[in-house]
Amino acid sequence: MTNMEQDRWSRVKGRLRTSVGEDVYTSWFARMDLEGVQDEAVHLSVPTRFLKSWIQAHYADRVLTCWQAEMPEVHRIDLTVRTAMRSAAPAKEATAPADQRRTEQANGRPAPELRATATAPVSASHDALGGSPLDPRLTFASFVIGRSNTLAHAAARQVAEGRRGDPVMFNPLYIHAGVGLGKTHLLQAVTWAGNSGSERKVLYLTAEKFMYGFVAALKTQTALAFKEALRGIDVLVIDDLQFLQGKSTQAEFCHTLNALIDAGRQVVIAADRPPSDLESLDDRVRSRLAGGLVVEMASLGEELRLGILKSRVAAARAHHASFDVPETVLDYLARTITHNGRDLEGAINRLLAHSKLNNQPVTLEMAEREVRDLIRPQEPKRIKIEDIQRVVARQYNVSRSDLLSSRRTANVVRPRQVAMYLAKTLTLRSLPEIGRRFGGRDHTTVLHAVRKIEALVARDNALSEEVESLKRQLQE
Repeated sequence: MTNMEQDRWSRVKGRLRTSVGEDVYTSWFARMDLEGVQDEAVHLSVPTRFLKSWIQAHYADRVLTCWQAEMPEVHRIDLTVRTAMRSAAPAKEATAPADQRRTEQANGRPAPELRATATAPVSASHDALGGSPLDPRLTFASFVIGRSNTLAHAAARQVAEGRRGDPVMFNPLYIHAGVGLGKTHLLQAVTWAGNSGSERKVLYLTAEKFMYGFVAALKTQTALAFKEALRGIDVLVIDDLQFLQGKSTQAEFCHTLNALIDAGRQVVIAADRPPSDLESLDDRVRSRLAGGLVVEMASLGEELRLGILKSRVAAARAHHASFDVPETVLDYLARTITHNGRDLEGAINRLLAHSKLNNQPVTLEMAEREVRDLIRPQEPKRIKIEDIQRVVARQYNVSRSDLLSSRRTANVVRPRQVAMYLAKTLTLRSLPEIGRRFGGRDHTTVLHAVRKIEALVARDNALSEEVESLKRQLQE
């Protein structure tokens, strides 16, 4: 190895340590050595087959990105086990066609040496646009479809398969769901598919990256260039919109959103709640978001959880051919780990690590022991203010529009106060937000209603029973 290569390797290791953190670097990369650089390939080695397999499965793109920062001409990383290496430098391997690689993985055989050539051009072009990092595993091919996400998946595919100049069917596409239910997976799948073999520019940004980019542009007095770059995107994908903060940033996001939609460009957004519940956002932004297609991804059913588990086992088996999880274990995991998809993936990773490091088969007893902290109590149903208004209106034989109106007749005032009281006690919404959702009322009106019903419930048994009945209906 030349001195130049050694210096370059030191810088790459520094980048990798910064990228993954000290603990991850020490665990997986401290014993990785550079064997040489040949043509467009970097040849690395590790001491064990397990290290090689784990890095291939989880850090392929990260390693390639760090090398490309030093050597843009690098398009492939070859990783070998030192004990199995030939004395001569590894010969350059022909890249297997994509169809061949998919066939090998589907048949359960290990994939060829660590390669990111299929995703590197897409990832490089996306990085050049200033996008947030993409995970090469998050594609439509690896997304498991079930009853709770069918519509969201179909809408995302429709966006990804569009072409420049095609009419936009729904804009923006707004997907909301709780943590770990697949929002980010779908948004990154749209980005990967949209940037592959298409003349369109598809940009994926987290809300945090959008804020950082805008603030940095203001500091460097390049805000105009930042705006023009964003508005030249064909498909803008924004993740975790609930984290968008700051009046000036929100105003710029609103202008960008309007400019793209008015120009017929596609916008795809994900958040953990519907537009109407994004209290920190301006009313104009919420209104524009609600004007597109709003799709909720519900919690994962047991059948879908089982499908996700089988998919993750198949992906792990592509790199660890002997890894096997019995059906009884999969059924147990699908039945007991109900919180989100990340917990399911974490469970498979634990079983894989335990099986490989201890050289033991996966058993039901092992699974029960290894994943016990992932078995959480079922979360209570998330109640929406719209649900409260609907149930209360039906109970008191008034319309929802009556509850939102300015009418002050007795047959409307009491149901409205009950609905406000339930909104305060059964949701996490603030008093100003509840007032806004009840026809734009002031928060003091909501506070008066809550205190009024609290006092009445304490001394009126009939009303107390009515309120408890309404709570049960909403929580069922």
